[in-house]
Amino acid sequence: MVKTIWIGDVQAGKYDDQEVELKGWIKRERGSNKMRFIVLRDSTGHIQCVVKKDAIGEELFQEVKNVLIETSVIITGIVNADERADGGHEVIATSFEIVGAVNAERPFPINKEALESAIDEDGELMPGGSEFLLDHRHLYLRTSRMTSMLKLRSSAFGAIHRYFRDEDFIEYQAPNFVTGAVEGGSTLFEVPYFGRSAYLTQSWQLYAEAAMPALERLYTIAPSFRAEKSRTRRHLTEFWHAEMEMAWATNDEIMAHGEGVVRHVARTLLEEQEKELTSLDRDLDLIARYADNPYPRMRYDEAVEILQAKGDDVEWGQDLDYSKEKILTQDFDVPHFLTHYPKIAKPFYHRVDPDDENYVLCHDLLAPEGYGEIIGGGERTWSEEEILARLDEEGTDKEPYQFYIDTRSYGGVPHGGFGLGVDRVVSWLAGASHIREVIPFPRTSRRVTP
Repeated sequence: MVKTIWIGDVQAGKYDDQEVELKGWIKRERGSNKMRFIVLRDSTGHIQCVVKKDAIGEELFQEVKNVLIETSVIITGIVNADERADGGHEVIATSFEIVGAVNAERPFPINKEALESAIDEDGELMPGGSEFLLDHRHLYLRTSRMTSMLKLRSSAFGAIHRYFRDEDFIEYQAPNFVTGAVEGGSTLFEVPYFGRSAYLTQSWQLYAEAAMPALERLYTIAPSFRAEKSRTRRHLTEFWHAEMEMAWATNDEIMAHGEGVVRHVARTLLEEQEKELTSLDRDLDLIARYADNPYPRMRYDEAVEILQAKGDDVEWGQDLDYSKEKILTQDFDVPHFLTHYPKIAKPFYHRVDPDDENYVLCHDLLAPEGYGEIIGGGERTWSEEEILARLDEEGTDKEPYQFYIDTRSYGGVPHGGFGLGVDRVVSWLAGASHIREVIPFPRTSRRVTP
């Protein structure tokens, strides 16, 4: 029962005037007692199939009349090029086979009414959709909007892999069970671990740094977990991280790779998913701007001055949360790097600026259109003396990090890396109203099902 012909290829004109066998699901249907118009979908698109009673017989035609949305079928017919048809083609059916029927007592719940309930009074899609659509996420995945999001996501993952491999990075995996925090300890997910406490990883970073002297240039794409109760449009408790670590690298060199991978993702989406971007009403020229233009850099101090000039009450030394990033990005036409945060605002592993000990050599990449941070990275503290001093400054217990300290005791070298939120990047490039739109089954502080 291998599928050999795809609707997208039919709509591309590869089978004009030929007989084809199409396998898919019914998206819409209408018609009369003599003729039915079945819109068939598969993963590559949709096409109208004209089913005539005279062609398939009275008995089967009665079944076709009663067929429901999302019934799986096999339709054989002749491809007819017709500019009046949606997509420019239709299929004149010669046979019709119902594979998986839908029970009339339990029709497909993702209907017009359910989708309209996810639209707010301004005609905009509600952040992440309605609770009903989230409860039925396993079925909502079949909608054209969600299908487009998943295709963009797939292309983004592929682009990230290709970028790093083309730059001679080696893929490397780290454990998901850890004993210490990388980011704030308040966002750790504690789990019982055979009579001890362990935590779901917030980042691969500490374990990547252990492998850095062996591999020198390494990367991963893996899930990370943060017990954050933030309810912004960019937060998930389980998300996908693309992370890199690089020996002998400065903050500027690391930023160059961050810019390189993001621009590569944008270019790849334009090349591979133009149709899907268009279906989401995304401005292709805008995506091209993100792909083709360099990303400016500004220091933290300049960002604080801009925010204060705009009336924000930010104080020097504060980390810049989403509300402040949103204000900053309103004036951006491309992503911007924000560099040189105060030492007091960043964790112990950030390297202190040798030219000014009040700052660290770090960066965030902020996406425009109000999306905010999509990359965080910088140089790492690499000498044993400095890492011990930073841990003491923070009052952090050294025991969970002893393996990390050891990596500095035996031939430590300057190095650094970054973490890129894949879901955030896809959400931004897709123009999604909420990060939940671009991941199959979103996990938040309020949702762990379906």
